[in-house]
Amino acid sequence: MAGTAGTPGTPRVLRAMNDRAALDLLLEHGQLSRTRIGKLTGLSKPTASQLLARLEAAGLVLATGTTEGRPGPSAQLYEVNPAAGYAAGLDVTPQRILAAVADITGRTVGRHELPTPGRRTGTPVVQQVTDALDGAVKAAGLARDDIHRLVIGTPGAFDPTTGRLRYASHLPGWHSPTLLDELAAALPMPFEYENDVNLVALAEQRLGAARGHADFVLLWNQEGLGAALVLGGRLHRGWTGGAGEVGFLPVPGTPLVRQVTKANSGGYQELAGSQAVPRLARDLGIEDVPPGPYAEAAAELVARAAQAGDDAHRQLLQTYATRLATGLASLVSVLDPELVVLSGASLTSGGEPLRALVQAELEELAASRPRLVVGDVREHPVLRGALESALATTRDEVFDTSR
Repeated sequence: MAGTAGTPGTPRVLRAMNDRAALDLLLEHGQLSRTRIGKLTGLSKPTASQLLARLEAAGLVLATGTTEGRPGPSAQLYEVNPAAGYAAGLDVTPQRILAAVADITGRTVGRHELPTPGRRTGTPVVQQVTDALDGAVKAAGLARDDIHRLVIGTPGAFDPTTGRLRYASHLPGWHSPTLLDELAAALPMPFEYENDVNLVALAEQRLGAARGHADFVLLWNQEGLGAALVLGGRLHRGWTGGAGEVGFLPVPGTPLVRQVTKANSGGYQELAGSQAVPRLARDLGIEDVPPGPYAEAAAELVARAAQAGDDAHRQLLQTYATRLATGLASLVSVLDPELVVLSGASLTSGGEPLRALVQAELEELAASRPRLVVGDVREHPVLRGALESALATTRDEVFDTSR
């Protein structure tokens, strides 16, 4: 965007601002002509031409063809050079590490899944991380040194005061006080770590149902029940990184759970977590409860209940909605968010029928009445959020032409 009268800064800084504005427009729109970039940024044609020549010489944009099939002469089209930078993300669970690499446009170019069944005591966590990352890097046809930044998503959170992982006792091997130092020594690129549900919220804010919203809560229910809190456009993590660990929240309808971190559960988790859904189905006389992991069984039961017309399944969906709203009422009473995003398979599988029931119940239980929506990012949302987080920093570094 062109500098205005009174704008502080040197010509170099103003050029860098215009460069970044053009690059962001190319990321948003894809291929654009010089004329279109000039109109969108407010720059003159000569200035837009100089900008594009500068970015092309820096390897940040590519001339990709010309406009065809339109009245008038054809125009050169430009796009962001996908190879200008790469970022990586990891989604860590007790069962596996899913790794992916994206180019600077956000396109995933390599993915690898490393199973980590059981406690895998013979394989150190650092090796698991590097093996998963190397698999994705190899699938992308790249080398480790090509990756500008890595973001690792895990359950729980690393306490910034101690560097130790908290709120995730079910993640074996990740609780060493020296783990972050060991990872820093083993990885050639800068890395960050983030709570998995926070990353889902970031994905929804960048790409999904929370776009344009600065204050929202994301409720996640899959293997665990948790929340992410976005206040003023920024993630709120809390003093020890534990903001949003709502599974530990005491709620009516279930006995008090004491020593919650040792139990790795709490009242809201016991009342409305995925593991409660198969139990509730059996209590209601539903006989064909799916076998296997409870998160998958819960998602199937909720999906079935959202479509079935018999009394037992209707009661399952209504009771589940009431239980979800019970914990949400405490959250919205304290935070008064603009929006609540329902995410995780045990919520998204219920679709609009479940959303509408939770909305109605919440309006009975809480004074503030945020709008509820179902999350849009369904395919590996933790991994997508990790990539978006890593890409944001990578773009800031690669696109900075003021240096």
